[in-house]
Amino acid sequence: MPQNLDAVAVRAWCRLALDALGRAREEIDSINVYPVADGDTGTNLYLTVESASQAVDAAFTGHEPALPSLAETVRAMAHGALIGARGNSGTILSQLLRGMAQVIGAEGEPGGDGEPGGETDHVDGRVLERALRQAAESAYQAVAHPVEGTVLTVATAAADAATGTGGDCGAVARAAYEGACAALDATPGQLAVLGRAGVVDAGGRGLVAVLGALTGALSGETVVSKSAAAHPKGAGHAHARVGAVECEDAPGEEGGPAFEVIYLLEADDAAVTRLRARLDRLGDSLVVVGGDGLWNVHVHVDDAGAAVEAGVEAGRPHRIRITHFGADDAHTTVQPPRERAQRAIVAVVPGEGLAGLYAEAGATTVPARVGEPPASGELVDAIRRAHAREVVLLPNDAELRHTAAAAAEQARTEGVRVALIPTRSAVQGIAALAVHEPDRRFDEDVVAMTSAAGATRYGELAVAERQSWTMAGICQAGDMLGLIDGDVAVIGSEVARTAVSVLDRMLSAGGEMVTLVLGESVPDSVAEHLEKHVREAYLAVDTVVYRGGRQSALLLIGVE
Repeated sequence: MPQNLDAVAVRAWCRLALDALGRAREEIDSINVYPVADGDTGTNLYLTVESASQAVDAAFTGHEPALPSLAETVRAMAHGALIGARGNSGTILSQLLRGMAQVIGAEGEPGGDGEPGGETDHVDGRVLERALRQAAESAYQAVAHPVEGTVLTVATAAADAATGTGGDCGAVARAAYEGACAALDATPGQLAVLGRAGVVDAGGRGLVAVLGALTGALSGETVVSKSAAAHPKGAGHAHARVGAVECEDAPGEEGGPAFEVIYLLEADDAAVTRLRARLDRLGDSLVVVGGDGLWNVHVHVDDAGAAVEAGVEAGRPHRIRITHFGADDAHTTVQPPRERAQRAIVAVVPGEGLAGLYAEAGATTVPARVGEPPASGELVDAIRRAHAREVVLLPNDAELRHTAAAAAEQARTEGVRVALIPTRSAVQGIAALAVHEPDRRFDEDVVAMTSAAGATRYGELAVAERQSWTMAGICQAGDMLGLIDGDVAVIGSEVARTAVSVLDRMLSAGGEMVTLVLGESVPDSVAEHLEKHVREAYLAVDTVVYRGGRQSALLLIGVE
């Protein structure tokens, strides 16, 4: 039976690519010497594909029980990669996926060569050949000064090998993968800095993993990606300081821009053309990808403020990330490693106020932004920052259980002992922190913290966004919803009264301590009213109040 590319195969591709990059991340980081030896190419590629995979999963969830079309799926993949792209190689990979989506998406629409409509929506090998060609060409166009011996070369070789295959999508993908492997092996002879370090190109190595995953998704076979082990000198030279992407041969090992600047930009094409020219004068490693009004901008500069200002003049930049290539990273002489702590707490926390509270208790925090749940890569980064032999991870959100589990598994491969406590709310995390004792045995500490979290019921007040059915009846847009353990239990019209109803229901089963976390818009008078109610109606129950700050829920309630 011909192997064609459909929405289900794209989803499988994303998941297999994420798994392949997760396994290869450390290896790719270790061989990363170009354009900047910062040891993060594998991590950046992983985070980029993770964002793409999450967007595809969301597309499937939004269509259940039906399937999304192939066009919707590949566009979700490309959009997810664009908004989640990290670093030079991640930004280029997002453009490669966008180029493929442009061709595949057009064929998967009504009037295209595909067959839109549910499970029969697919494209054949001829379309995949064109998609790979478009991917390589669009990536070259996105890079200000393309250099051979990089991921661009590997992408072009993959497209060349796939062209004229004459087979189904499985055969095209296999040819592209094998062509990419051969091109990857040749990169040390094309780029001097790779030859000196004895490594293949890190970005190209990541692309080989992604193409291997595509082959596996179409064939059902396990594809073992090309390993940098064939270039053993890489590990010993991974921290060499090299020049930037604008010249064919890397300059001396001194100098180079001080900052990496990345941001998403809402702007029209004409403004982006002017922005490219301005940023090209400011620095190097310039990559601008995207289209249709949304762009991902990546550049290395000495004046980070000027790079951001250029974005402001071009349109509306957001998700701005500035990394200093300073004394504490791999761009300079390696510093003596600091001693690891024995144990640390890593927690996902909504709101600045709660983040401060957790930090005071010694936890390393990860912000939970509304509509932007942290990716597993962010949790892994936080575990690394904690720099401990043992880590207790508090996700504080039921929706993050799989993300947190993936992060914990990744950290374990790096030699960190991680225990995941399945906290579903920040108030359960507070209860767990209250009994944390770093001096006792790790297993005993985890058991005590898990028990405290499990003994804490959690409630939340939220505003209904639209009319819908709930466990408590039909709510209208703008209604106040009182949730208990994740389910709507009360529908009200005012914060204080709804909160009292939720409290009474939670305390009907008993309790010793009530924790209230107020959002930024909730006045102190609400807390005073609730404290008074608990004091008068439940004599043996104590109340503690915290401010959640911005990004926090309207009101969180914990009952221990």
